[in-house]
Order: sequence, then structure tokens, then C-alpha cells
Amino acid sequence: MRIQPGHVAVVTGAASGIGKAIALALADRGCRLALVDLDEAGLRELQGALPGRAISLHVTDVAERQQMERLPGEVVAVHGAVHLLVNNAGVSLAGPLEAVSLDDLEWIVGVNFWGTVYGCRLFLPHLRRQNAAHIVNILSDFAILGFPTKTAYCATKFGVRGFSEALRAELHRTGVGVTCVYPGPADTNIARKGRAVDSEKQALEARFLAERGIPLEVIAARTLTGVDRNAARVLIGRETYAFDLVKRLAPEWADRMVARVSKRVPFL
Repeated sequence: MRIQPGHVAVVTGAASGIGKAIALALADRGCRLALVDLDEAGLRELQGALPGRAISLHVTDVAERQQMERLPGEVVAVHGAVHLLVNNAGVSLAGPLEAVSLDDLEWIVGVNFWGTVYGCRLFLPHLRRQNAAHIVNILSDFAILGFPTKTAYCATKFGVRGFSEALRAELHRTGVGVTCVYPGPADTNIARKGRAVDSEKQALEARFLAERGIPLEVIAARTLTGVDRNAARVLIGRETYAFDLVKRLAPEWADRMVARVSKRVPFL
């Protein structure tokens, strides 16, 4: 699908970070926007930055099934259709598996995995009504390699990866495309506002992302280009390309390398 002015785009996690950058890029292309987030103040700030645009705000917890079941009807009631769904909402959980609580594990699975599944399942009937439509699922380079203290986060991203690849095959020749985006480090709130066993390591990770982060506008531009090209995967950042290459060429060596190198990374 080539993104056109007037297309209706739903973006979850739109109040900040990658979601906000994608929403701004879509607005520049003339899209009508349905912006989804729990952060109402952040949504209103974004709306204020786009005066005169066709925008609806939806304060929604993507992990809550009943709220997500209402969302497509609310969007269609305002905009009349849906052409593009960007499942971007995500959270972080860091710490050794034995140290994180089951409640926190259920929380991250609810947002990162179920939030994406709900979005795809519930918006799909509306997307299929279009001659061409698209789903974008925002993953991570942690969906390519597993890292210590990131078991829960990696599990959700690997899960969404498998779900997305199967869904793309299932929707082949239907007019609905599916693209997975694998950004490397980005300066977003995901580490700062996530949950972590060790607050000092959490602060170090947030600092690392701020210093090494790929510009959010670059991630947004690459994402929309991926939609235009109906790309199955969009890899963003040198780390992501390196992870992908080594995992495909030498998977066992890659796992050993991660185990060794991670001991020298202060926030893992």
C-alpha cells in the first residue's frame, strides 16, 4: 500500500517516542489520524502541534481487551474507515527472570504481545474493506537476539515477530500487507518509564539510549517507506543489521557472544 493523503491511520503509543514521530510523519503526508495512548496529556499536546488536522484521540489501554474491542468502532465512527494500523505501544521490563514478579511478566505480555494481537484481530475486518491496507508492528533488535535480564521483553518481541510473519503469509494476496519494524536503540521513554529490578541499571540504560539513539524521525521515515514498499521487514540501525547477520550466519556463536559481551554492558 502506498500511503496517500486522506488515508486513515491508527497509531498506538502515539503520545511520545516512536509513535509520536510516526504520527507526525503521517500528518505530513496528509493522513487522518486516530491517536491511541494512555497518556491523555501527551495526546492533547500532539494534537495541539497539528492544528487543523483531522485527528481523533483515544485514551486506551491496549492490554485491556474490552477497551480494545471498543476502539475500532470509535475510530470508524469518526473517520469512516481505517487504512493503516501501527501497533507501536510497548513497555519494558528488566531484571533476572527469578527476580521479576509474575505480575510484571503478565503486565509486559499484556501490553507488548496482547496489545498487538488485539489491534490486528480487531482492526482487520475494517482493513479488509479497503482495496489496499496495511499493518505495521513495531518490534526491536531484541526480537532478533535474546539478551540477559531482558527475557520478558525479548519473549514479547519474539512472539510478535512470529505472529506477524504468520499473519503476513495468511494475508498474502488479500490487499492487507504486514510490515515488522526492527529499530535499534532509540531515545524514548521505554526504559525511563519501564519496570526494572535494579533502578541504577535502569538509569544507565536510559542514558545509553539517549546517547546512542537513532533519531526518531529517521525511524518514522524508514517505517513509512517500508509501508510504501510492502516490506516484510525494516531493519534500522547498525546494531540491528549486525544482530541479524550474525544470528543468521552463526546462531550458536551469536548466543555465546551475547552471553560474554553482556557481562561488560553495565545495564544488563
